[in-house]
Amino acid sequence: MFRRATTLLRRPLMGATSRRFSTDLPAAAVEDSSFVEAWKKVSPNVDPPKTPLAYMKPRPATPSSLPSKLTVNFVLPYASELSAKEVDMVIVPATTGQMGVLPGHVATIAELKPGVLSVHEGNDVTKYFVSSGFAFIHANSVADIIAVEAVPVDRIDANLVQKGLQDFTQKLNSATTDLEKAEAQIGVDVHSALNSALTG
Repeated sequence: MFRRATTLLRRPLMGATSRRFSTDLPAAAVEDSSFVEAWKKVSPNVDPPKTPLAYMKPRPATPSSLPSKLTVNFVLPYASELSAKEVDMVIVPATTGQMGVLPGHVATIAELKPGVLSVHEGNDVTKYFVSSGFAFIHANSVADIIAVEAVPVDRIDANLVQKGLQDFTQKLNSATTDLEKAEAQIGVDVHSALNSALTG
């Protein structure tokens, strides 16, 4: 098997030149022609209903040069914190560690853990504490950050964080079932991250 490895590595991959990535796809929306044709066969006198493709906006083209700003959309289930805001950089608390995102960043999907999301715009830095969520970094220098819960760091009460950390630590030590341990561990993790956000 190892003798054949060098020949396999030298051989070009089948169809490697014809494979297209998502950034190579056309930016313009494509009509769902197969659905329209099928509809006209069944009901030629009635206009076909709109499909999801009709409601989708065309994907912005990937810029040929490196943009100077990163466009950030930061949303929660109940509010939009930032909408198409142009910034210099964001730092997200990914499960793999702190991840800095600059204009021209490679397309990435990152899961968020409890921690500080910082938005850098010139000399101004806005910090939010996020509980969890996802960050979608697109090749066209757009970052979509979706969090389950978020609050500006300056609105967090340090005394309540310390009290919550003590309460959940006691619950973890006295937990008897797996469910109680899991709930207490989540509380300890979130309050420890809150404490780190305030002290760091």
